[in-house]
Amino acid sequence: MSPGNSPRLRAGSCSVATLLLCCALSSAPALAATSRPRYGDLSPRLAELAKPSVRGGPLSRQAKDLSLAPEGPGSLLREGNRILVEVRFGHGAAARVDDLRAAGAEIVNVSPRYQTITVASKPNELRRLADVPGILGATPVLTPIVSESTCPSGSAVSEGDVQLRAAEARASKVGVDGSGVTVGILSDSFDQAEEAADESGPVATHQAEDVESGDLPGAANTCPSQATPVNVLDDSEAEGEDEGRAMGQIVHDLAPGSQLAFATAFTGEIGFAKNIEQLAKPTGEGGAGAQVIADDVSYFGEPFFQEGPVGVAVSKVTTGGVSYFSSAGNNNLIDGDRDIGSWEAPEFRNAGGCPAGLPKYATECMDFAPGAAVDPTFDIRVSPNATLRVDLQWAQPWNGVTTDLDAYLLDASNEVVSKSEEFNVASTQKPFEFVPWTNNASVSQTVRLAIDRCSHVCDTLTGGDTESPRLKLALLQNGGGVTATEYESSVGGDVVGPTIFGHNGGEDVTSVAAIPFNTVESPEPYSSRGPVTHRFGPVNGVLAAEPLDPAEVLSKPDLTASDCNVTTFFAFQAGASWRFCGTSAAAPHAAAVAALMLQEEPAATPEQIRQALQEGASPIGASGPCAIGAGLVDAVEAITALLAPGAGASPTCVAPESEPEPPTVKEIEEKIIAANPPSPTQPPPEAPKPLPQTRFVRHPAKLIRTASRAVTAIFRFGSSESGVTFICRFDAGRFHRCDQRLVRRFGLGPHVLRVFARNASGVADPTPAVFRFRVEPLE
Repeated sequence: MSPGNSPRLRAGSCSVATLLLCCALSSAPALAATSRPRYGDLSPRLAELAKPSVRGGPLSRQAKDLSLAPEGPGSLLREGNRILVEVRFGHGAAARVDDLRAAGAEIVNVSPRYQTITVASKPNELRRLADVPGILGATPVLTPIVSESTCPSGSAVSEGDVQLRAAEARASKVGVDGSGVTVGILSDSFDQAEEAADESGPVATHQAEDVESGDLPGAANTCPSQATPVNVLDDSEAEGEDEGRAMGQIVHDLAPGSQLAFATAFTGEIGFAKNIEQLAKPTGEGGAGAQVIADDVSYFGEPFFQEGPVGVAVSKVTTGGVSYFSSAGNNNLIDGDRDIGSWEAPEFRNAGGCPAGLPKYATECMDFAPGAAVDPTFDIRVSPNATLRVDLQWAQPWNGVTTDLDAYLLDASNEVVSKSEEFNVASTQKPFEFVPWTNNASVSQTVRLAIDRCSHVCDTLTGGDTESPRLKLALLQNGGGVTATEYESSVGGDVVGPTIFGHNGGEDVTSVAAIPFNTVESPEPYSSRGPVTHRFGPVNGVLAAEPLDPAEVLSKPDLTASDCNVTTFFAFQAGASWRFCGTSAAAPHAAAVAALMLQEEPAATPEQIRQALQEGASPIGASGPCAIGAGLVDAVEAITALLAPGAGASPTCVAPESEPEPPTVKEIEEKIIAANPPSPTQPPPEAPKPLPQTRFVRHPAKLIRTASRAVTAIFRFGSSESGVTFICRFDAGRFHRCDQRLVRRFGLGPHVLRVFARNASGVADPTPAVFRFRVEPLE
C-alpha cells in the first residue's frame, strides 16, 4: 500500500496471586497514590481491555482507553472477535497449551525456543490467562507495518521490468525467466480482501482473475509454462488487503518462469519467524522449497539493538542457501535538508524532574537537551488527521532488561493524551514502549514526548534500576504525518536520522530502498535510512545475549529498486491504473532479479547474489549509501557480475556525525585553570567576582500565528552588568555572538533561543536564559 494510506507495522506482573499483591499494597498505603497500578500477569493494556466497561464499548473507544490506534499499524491485531496475545513463560511453555485452551484461548503458535505461546483470546476471557501456572507476562500483539506505501503479458506489467533491465536480461539470456526457482513471499494476506482500497465496492480482482489475465501463474494462465499455481502455505489473515498478491504480481512480471509461494507474516513476530522457515523447507517436509524470499512487514517491537526472532529465522534460512530480501521501510522524515525520523542519545540523562501533567510516580524524566540546558520534553509536530507512532527502545538485551522506561505524550495544556507503561523488568523483559496519538484536528498540532525512568522509587514491586542505558526513539510514520521535531541535528553525542530497524536491517537480509519507476534522480523521500547498529548478540532463546564489543555497524540499505508500479488491484487508483508504492514494492522487484540470477547460476550463494547485485547497481543522482545502498538494481549488470565477479567494494553507510556540544562557561574556566595552575609563591587568589546574569527584556508571544511560512521575531536582552556581549544559540545550532537587539526570521514549528552574557573580563553567565515558542499557520 502506498505510504500514508494504510501500510502496516505490527508490534508485540508477577504471578504471585492477586491476594498477595493486595497485601503488598495494603501494607504500604503511603505509596498507593504515587506508585504505578499493577495488574497481575496481564500487561496494563490487556488489564484495561479486560474491564467490562472497556471491552463492551466500541472499538474506537477501546483504542482510546488503551492509548492505541483504532485500526491499521499500532492497533490490536485481531482475529474476528479475538485479539492476539503473546504469553511468556520461564520454562515449560509447551506443557501449558492445554491450560491456555482451558482458559478459552486459541493456540496460534508455540515456541519452545522463546518459551512463548501466541494465542487468540476474547477480551472477556483475558483474566483467565492470569490463572495459568507459570506465566511471566501476557502482552498484546500490535498490528505491524507493511511497507507499501512474463510471458510478462498480463494486463498490468510493472514498469520496474524495464527500469531494472529485467526484460532486457530475459531477452539477452536465452531461456532465463526464473524457471526452476521458487520465490516465497510474506505479507498480510494473498486472496482475502473483500473491499476495494477506496471502499467503493468489491476488490478489483482476486487470484482467479489475476491468473486468467496472465498476472499470476496458475492452471488458467494462457502460458503453459506458467500453469503451476501459487503455493499458499498460510493465508490466515482474514482482514488483510492482499498485499502479498500484489508482491506476487511484481515477481511474476520480472521472473515469469519462477514458482511462487506465500505465507502470512501477521501471526506475531514468532509466528512470522516460523513461516519464514516453513517457506524455506523442502516441499517434502510441508514447506515450499523457496530459494528466494521477500517480505514487507515490520513489527514495532522488533529490537533496535540486536537481531530479534525474525532476524534469527532469516539467518537460519540464508545459511541454508536462501537469498532473503526485505523492504527497508517507509519511515524516513525530512524537514528541510535533514532526515529527522529518529533520535538517539548515548545515555539516559536525568533531568531531575518531570513536566507537569505526568503521574505523581513519574519523577525521573529524560533530559533531551544535549548541553548544559535541561529539557524534559521532546516536541513533535503532527500533521492534521495524522497518527503519530513513537517507538522507544533502549540498549539492553531481550531477557536481560533491568531498566524500566515509560513514555508519555502531552498536549499544550499538559494533559497526557497517550501513554505506554509496560512492566519491562517484571513482565515483558523487552526494552520497548510504544505510544501512538492521532491528531483529529484540521490543523497541525505539537505534542511533547516525556520519558520517565520508573525505578523502585516509582514502583516498589515492578520498577527497574537507576541505570542510564543508551536509548533511541523512532517515529514510524510509514510515509509522513510528522513535519518537525524539536531536536533535528546530531549534536553532543546524540544521533538523528536512521530509521531502518529490526530484521529489515539484519545482517543476512538484503534491505531494499525504493525509487519511483519513472526516475533515476533520487530515492523516495520516505524510504528509510541507515545504518543499523547492533550492541548485543541475537535473541536466541530465553537467556540474555552477550554485549558486542565493539558494536556491529551494518551498512543499510543494501540496494534500491522500483516502486509505484502498476498492478491489477493494489493499492490505490491513479487515473486508470492501480499503483503500488513503497519499499513493499521495491523488495519483490529485487527478489525477482535474484531469481533470474539463480537460474543462470544455480550454485550461487546468498552472499554471492547480494554482492553481484551491489556490484552491478547503478548510481542514483547524488544520493549516498545511507539512502540507496549500492544504488539501483540492474539485472543485466548483476548477472554479468555474478558470472565474472569483480573486486569492487560497495559504499558504506555510516551514522550521521554528531557535532560536539559547545563547552559550557564552567568547563572553559576549569580548562584555563588546569592549564595555568598558580605557583606556590603567588598570593592567594582573590575572592570570586559576581557572575553576570542574563534576562530577556523583550520577546514575542509563546505562540505566533502567521499566514506565511515564516515570521519575523524581535528580541532584546539585558544583563546585571554593563558593557557585556551576548552569545546566542537557536534551536540545535551553535552558540555565536549576537546583538543586544536581535531580529530574525523563524519558520513554522517549535523554536528555542538560549542566550548568555559575557563581561569585559571574559566571565560569562553559566546559566543561559531560555525562551521557547512556536510558529503555527493561521487557521
